[in-house]
Amino acid sequence: MLSPQDQLTELVRTLETQQHVFTTDPLLITEKLQSEDGKPLQKLHRRASRIDSNGALAQVLGKIDGRIKGIMVVMSIVWCVSGFLGLFTLLQSNVVNFFYVLVCLLGFHTIMLVGWLVMTLMNQGKQSTNWFASFVSPSYLIRGKDDVTKAAVDLYERQLQHSGMRWYLGKFSHQLWLATLTGMLFAIVFLLVVRQYSFSWESTLLSDQALIALTQILGWLPSMVGFDVPDNAAVTQSRLVTDAMPLSVARQWASLLVGSLLMYGMVPRAIAWTFCALMFRRKKMRLDIKLPYYQKILNFWQRHVVDADDYQEAPAPIAPKATVSAGKKVVALLEYPSEQDNWWQAGLNATLKASSEIENFGIIDDRDDMARLKAYLDHHPVQVLLGIHENALPDRGTLRKLDQIASHAKEGLIVQLLGDTTLTDKKEDQTSEQLLEHKNIRYQQWQTALSARKIGLVHSGA
Repeated sequence: MLSPQDQLTELVRTLETQQHVFTTDPLLITEKLQSEDGKPLQKLHRRASRIDSNGALAQVLGKIDGRIKGIMVVMSIVWCVSGFLGLFTLLQSNVVNFFYVLVCLLGFHTIMLVGWLVMTLMNQGKQSTNWFASFVSPSYLIRGKDDVTKAAVDLYERQLQHSGMRWYLGKFSHQLWLATLTGMLFAIVFLLVVRQYSFSWESTLLSDQALIALTQILGWLPSMVGFDVPDNAAVTQSRLVTDAMPLSVARQWASLLVGSLLMYGMVPRAIAWTFCALMFRRKKMRLDIKLPYYQKILNFWQRHVVDADDYQEAPAPIAPKATVSAGKKVVALLEYPSEQDNWWQAGLNATLKASSEIENFGIIDDRDDMARLKAYLDHHPVQVLLGIHENALPDRGTLRKLDQIASHAKEGLIVQLLGDTTLTDKKEDQTSEQLLEHKNIRYQQWQTALSARKIGLVHSGA
C-alpha cells in the first residue's frame, strides 16, 4: 500500500486529470511552491496537502483505510476466539492423549505453513491470486457517488492489485494463524491453571523405546529455552493412563505441550510474518513521479524566473577602431563602385592625403583583380584600406575575399564602410524608417564580421 502522503498525492493527480474542482486552485499552489526548497517528492506531498486545504480528500482515504484495518482486527479477534474455544472443547477430559492433542494443535497448522513456504519458493517473481482484493473490496466498505469517493475507491483497488500485495496478504495470513495459536495458548494456560490433567499416550505399532525416542526428539527444541521434557520413566509410566498420575509427571507433559505450541507453532509463524513484513516493505508500492503529470509539475518548478531589472542584454559585437600607419597605402573598392572619386579622404588623416602615398587599385571584383592585388601585396609592405559599401551583404564569398586580402597585407588591413543610396533596393512603398532599419541591420552585420576577424574599421572624419 502507498503511504498516506503518497495516497493523497495520487488521489489529487487522479481528480485533477478528471477536471475536478478543488477547494484551492492547484495552479496557484504549484506556482507558490516554485520558490520553496525541498526534494521533489516532499514538494509534491506539500502540494497535495495544500490543495486538500479542508481535509476532505484525506478524510475519505482515512475512512477506507480505517475500515480495512478494522476488518483485519475483527478477523484476528475472531480467529483468536475460535482457537481458544476449539482447544477448550478439546481439553474437556481430565485424561488427555498427549500426541493426539499435539497433532490437533499443530498438524494442520504445520501443513499450511509448509504449503505456504513451497508456494512462495515456486512463485518467486510472480503475482499470486489476490483473493483479499475481492473479499475486502473498497467498494463494499464505503458508499458514495461523488467523484472523490469513486477516485479513492479506484486508488485502493489499484493498490490491492499491486504485485507487492502478495507479501501484505502473506503477512495478514500469518497474523490470523498467530491469533489462532495465541487463542490456543491462552486456553492451555487457563485450563492448566484451573484444572489438573493426566497425560497418556496409546499406540498399537510403536513400542516404549520408540515413544521415548520420539519424545526426546520432540522435546529437544523446547528444552533449549527452559521447558521441561518427560524423562524415560515418565514416558513409560504414561502409557494407557486412565486415572490421576503423579503431579510431577503431569507437569513435565504440560510443559512439553506448551513448549511445543510455542516453538513449533508460534515461533515459525512469527518468523514467516516477519519475513513477509520485510519483503512487503521492500516491494512496497511507491509513487511513480516519472508519470507525465508529475514530470510536468517538476519541470515547472525547475524553471528559473529572470527579473527584468537583473536582465542584461549581451552587447553587440563592435569592430576595433582602425589604426592608420604612417607608410604607403593601397586603397581599393570591394565589388561595388563609389559615388565619390577620392572616397578614402573622408577616413584618412590629413597628412596622408597626398597622392604620392596612396596607390589606388580601383575595384576588386573578379579573380584577375584579386590575383593582381595579392601579387602586388606580396612584393610591397603596405597597409590596405578597403572600401565596402555598408549595404553590401557580408556573405561567404565576400568574406572569403576579405580574408585573402588580410592574409597578404603585410602592414595590415583596415576597412571603411561607404554609404550609397543607389545600392539600396528601394521600393515605392518603403518608408524612411524601413530604410533606416535596413541600414542599421546591415551595418551591425559588418561590425560583427570585422570584430570576429580583428579588422579595424575606419570612421569618417577620423
